[in-house]
Amino acid sequence: MVDMGNGRSLGRRNRYVIALTSAVILAVILASCVLSKEEATAQSVVDDFVNALNEGDAAAAAAQTSYPNAAETAIQQMFDGLKPEDAKFDLTQFMDLGSDSGFFTVGAAWHFGEGKDWTYQVQGGVRNLSVGWRISWDPSILAPDLGNGRIVRYDRTDAAPPRVFDAFGGLLMNEQTINSVTLDPATMPDPVATTRRLAEVLEPVAPLVTSDTMMAEMAEKPGQQVTAVLLRDQDWEFLEQDLAIPGVITIKTPKLITADRRITTPLLDPLRKVWQANRDATAGWAVHLVDPDGTLIPQAGFQGPPGPDIVATMDSRLQLAAEEAVVSVGTPATIVAIQPSSGAVLAAAQNNQAMEQGPIAFQGLYPAGSNLDLVKKAAGLQKGVDPSSLSIEDIEKAGNQLGLGMNYKIPGLDHQTAVFTADQSGMNQVMNRQDSDLPAVTPFGMAMLAASIARGSAPTPMIVQGQPGTTDVAAQPLPANVNDQLRGMMRDNVVRGGASFLNGYPDLMGMNGASGDDRWFYGSRGDLAFAVFVADADGGDRAVKMTDMLFREMAKPAN
Repeated sequence: MVDMGNGRSLGRRNRYVIALTSAVILAVILASCVLSKEEATAQSVVDDFVNALNEGDAAAAAAQTSYPNAAETAIQQMFDGLKPEDAKFDLTQFMDLGSDSGFFTVGAAWHFGEGKDWTYQVQGGVRNLSVGWRISWDPSILAPDLGNGRIVRYDRTDAAPPRVFDAFGGLLMNEQTINSVTLDPATMPDPVATTRRLAEVLEPVAPLVTSDTMMAEMAEKPGQQVTAVLLRDQDWEFLEQDLAIPGVITIKTPKLITADRRITTPLLDPLRKVWQANRDATAGWAVHLVDPDGTLIPQAGFQGPPGPDIVATMDSRLQLAAEEAVVSVGTPATIVAIQPSSGAVLAAAQNNQAMEQGPIAFQGLYPAGSNLDLVKKAAGLQKGVDPSSLSIEDIEKAGNQLGLGMNYKIPGLDHQTAVFTADQSGMNQVMNRQDSDLPAVTPFGMAMLAASIARGSAPTPMIVQGQPGTTDVAAQPLPANVNDQLRGMMRDNVVRGGASFLNGYPDLMGMNGASGDDRWFYGSRGDLAFAVFVADADGGDRAVKMTDMLFREMAKPAN
């Protein structure tokens, strides 16, 4: 018989042993934690501080100090203000000064990019407080002379901004102060009264800015500041005294703008990109301590040298003539002009209706229609077949020979010339069309085609002197006899064909183009090639008449 009583006793003893063992283990763990905490030393606290800085952990670093809240704010500001590519901190010296204090030195190395480094050493103390060892908090343990409300900041530095000149040396663009006259709801007691009064003040320089337009924009952005108008300095200074209106503030911003306010062209933003790249290439840098009053105290860096001035390819006089021509119609219209001998883009003008659609002169792809008749003729002559039997690949190849679909990379300029097939590179990014709309061309592309025929080969386009475009596509020029036949067709079209309205210009050759209600005329005259485009034209000869207006404007004496 089994002794159950002894079994129960044995079970109880086992449970007691297990419980006792668990208690011992728990006690050891707790003792270990307490011992670990007690083992924190002056140097281990400093080590933890430095390690946390290397990890960019402001909270962990601040926890090792005597004033964690203030320390975390300052450490986080330091990383946010400097935004380094890399930062490294090293404990270079530690001295135990006894049972209640210590001294340390930390080396810091901030890296902001190639050739942009800031290194220094700082000193600090550590004390044994009631809560254990802590670093005595002082902002100067982060960077020299930090404290007294100062912050630290990385700044880009620039020398005097470069200017942009046109092709003949005239000042085209320079950096000027733009005054943003802004509606501030937070300081506006009566929006209706404010907008009415502001509209009256602005009427001489901005008649389209009305109380109704301002109220509507404020309604779309409740509680937000709204820009009423942007003014150049001379206009703002003329109105300055009258702009003291409750709820109206002025925000001043430097911006690269045209010296002649009459010039408006989709080439301005591309030229700004080139100008900005110029500045970026020569920019300097600085680390500043910033006093509460905004005073800057340099710590490191160097001043960037002035960048070279930029010479655009634009012909300002031709640009103004093109602008006068495009405003002669009430539907979207644009003119692009290129110099065949150099590929220089001389002008690009769009009327207001076109501007509302974006930079269509360079990016607006439209069904080619009869614009490709010359391309098809060139392809047919080279293959010895009737143009009607050509494949799209044959047409595209001839188009490449004439500068279409070449995917030029032009510094500053985003553009297209033509798209022949739906699977052509970049098609989906540029437009959303049905295959039935293809091929499609841009005004810039048709100007390139005209320039290629005038030159005898496709020019390399550019918008800044010395910065020509590049292309990965190698296209041989048309055979000379084929190119001569195209020139003859274009000249005959002006003398006795669809563009005979222009036969008074003896050196002009060009072709009409159409697709639906869109009208085109592209051609050349001397060392000037161009394309004229009118969308939804109100007459079949609208592009031809705009071309005539362009030449008449060009013939006027310069203002």
